Amino acid sequence: MTDSSGTMAARRRHRVRDEALADAMGIARRLLVEEGPSAVTVRAVAREMGLTAPGLYRYYAGHRELVQALVSHLYEELAAALAAARERKPADEPGQRLREVCRELRGWALAHPREFALLFAKPVADADTAPGAVAHDASWRFGGVVLDLMVELYRRGGVRAPADLDPVWAAQLEEVREHLAGEPVPLEVIYVFVACWARLYGAVAVEVFGHLDFALTDPGPLFKHTVSDILAMLGDPAA
Repeated sequence: MTDSSGTMAARRRHRVRDEALADAMGIARRLLVEEGPSAVTVRAVAREMGLTAPGLYRYYAGHRELVQALVSHLYEELAAALAAARERKPADEPGQRLREVCRELRGWALAHPREFALLFAKPVADADTAPGAVAHDASWRFGGVVLDLMVELYRRGGVRAPADLDPVWAAQLEEVREHLAGEPVPLEVIYVFVACWARLYGAVAVEVFGHLDFALTDPGPLFKHTVSDILAMLGDPAA
């Protein structure tokens, strides 16, 4: 009987904790969207939850841990959205899958500009995803959706890789290769992957941050053309 009571009490504690963490993430995101990244503080989240700042320390040790949790949460949401978009196309058409994923990334970013900025512009230092950061793995789960499709295209041949690679690049690109679970992808090809990501991110970011307003009222066709160029670099025959 004691064991049963203890188990039930433990479950209640876990449920209360899970509900508090979910509540904190919802409030932190709302503060981010409505007031900007500087508004996401332990004190502000605690106040919205009806707690004192020390009360929230039971769940987050400080500002960095709170922001890291929010960044992880957003990356997980984005990764799930991209994975769902990927599944809308047949598994044997990685190029079409990647095109759909690119569209979803743009759509998510335009619908969530403040969240996109927190993840990719990193307006606060605690939003980093460097190795060792809590959000590091979540950021790679997002990146893996894109990277895995690039690997699928590489397997089919046709990636336009440079004939040789500056040694300065090699060490920097090794971490990317580590996330391919042993996939023997040459660093020259990894370089192409990174270059493609830079073009994709750039195309999304300039639109989200309003840097194309001087020239375009509808950046959609430019984005579509950019994605076609990326797929061509990756050897997709449909591109």
